[in-house]
Amino acid sequence: MDMGLKGKRVLITGASQGIGAGLARSFAAEGCNLALVARSEQKLRALADEIKAKHAVDVQVYARDLTQEGVVEEIARLEPNIDVLVNNAGTIPAGNLWDVDAKAWREGWKLKVFGYIDMTRQYYPIMKARGGGVILNNIGMAAEAFDFDYVAGSSGNAALAAFTKAVGGKSLRDNIRVAGVNPGPVSTERIEKIFRMRSQVQFGDESHVRELSSHLPLGRPATVEEISELFVFLASKHSGYTSGVVFTVDGGISSAKSII
Repeated sequence: MDMGLKGKRVLITGASQGIGAGLARSFAAEGCNLALVARSEQKLRALADEIKAKHAVDVQVYARDLTQEGVVEEIARLEPNIDVLVNNAGTIPAGNLWDVDAKAWREGWKLKVFGYIDMTRQYYPIMKARGGGVILNNIGMAAEAFDFDYVAGSSGNAALAAFTKAVGGKSLRDNIRVAGVNPGPVSTERIEKIFRMRSQVQFGDESHVRELSSHLPLGRPATVEEISELFVFLASKHSGYTSGVVFTVDGGISSAKSII
């Protein structure tokens, strides 16, 4: 299926690894030119070299910390002609209400929650002036499956889901589509680290990582491609009437929650 994205310029935050790197690869495969933002210049350049070796696309990299004052505005000055913005940067620390103190809570939200909001606030009027665009937010299943032991993440993700729906509910008036994705467990270095930690806590060593994965739907986490390809579809002409919604891709984990 032709996604109609060839030649579009896509800005991806948190693009150096995990889902962010997968997003870069998937959009590049559709012929999109890329602007990649993350803190690690080394990882960004390695990814850019890999992509340019496989695809005839332009890739610009910006090693920046989006939490620093003026950086969001700087990125917008350097990359004003963006057709698709993908907010992906940041993780929020795990823990209950007392494990995550006020400082850690605010630091976690600074990049993922307020970073998404700041990037959207910056690029929305630019896209409107250019005639339209697409803004996609990578959020997380904790936006629906609230977790006492991930209280900062559950709260932050739920806020981002509400933000996505609130902005996307009226953005088509300006020919801008705003949507989000809530991935569940995805096969990245981060989820492997989480499973190793759980194995250590529950069993005293890391030998039970595969056993923990076996309890997931299909006995595995989602692949990065299963998530990134949805973003590509949402950015495409085939999803032209999609705005103000968030899609959960967790193999049914959220829906299977029961009080019984």
